[in-house]
Amino acid sequence: MADGLEFDLQGVDELVGKLDAVVYETKYKAGRFALRKAAQLVRDKAKANALRLDDPATARSIEKNIAERWDSKLFKQTGDLGFRVGVKGGARQYGDTKGNRRGGRVGETYETGGDKSNPGGDTYYWRFLEYGTSRQRAQPFMRPALANNLDAAANEFIQQFGKGLDRAIKKANKASRARS
Repeated sequence: MADGLEFDLQGVDELVGKLDAVVYETKYKAGRFALRKAAQLVRDKAKANALRLDDPATARSIEKNIAERWDSKLFKQTGDLGFRVGVKGGARQYGDTKGNRRGGRVGETYETGGDKSNPGGDTYYWRFLEYGTSRQRAQPFMRPALANNLDAAANEFIQQFGKGLDRAIKKANKASRARS
């Protein structure tokens, strides 16, 4: 259902060189910070797109339910850093329970009806706007937020990651001088 987007970062040779100079934990700290900044840029664009579609006459607001979240599952499984940008009250995954294993549902997703306690209320209908229905054309707001801002997000990541690595190298040099 969702479109897969891939992109390559070019011109990061300088950053790769700096990576060798810092320790494992520092790489992840700077990387997570930089990735969060890039995800926040995409989140803000998605919020601006959703604001165009929200009906001001209702109390529901898709724009208020758009958030970026740390992807701990990806990190635990692969060690890769990742953030997700999505709408709160979205799809859930079946847990790894005996009944779900027996039914062959583990890892599959199911849609929820949303949650009224979300900041923007119950906005389950965001999928209908994003992907369309048999009676309504699609009015995507999430996919263009990423597709139209890949370069800006990549540049933000590179800039913030470079700053983080510079801080880490400076801190490591300061610590090495103190030990000498």
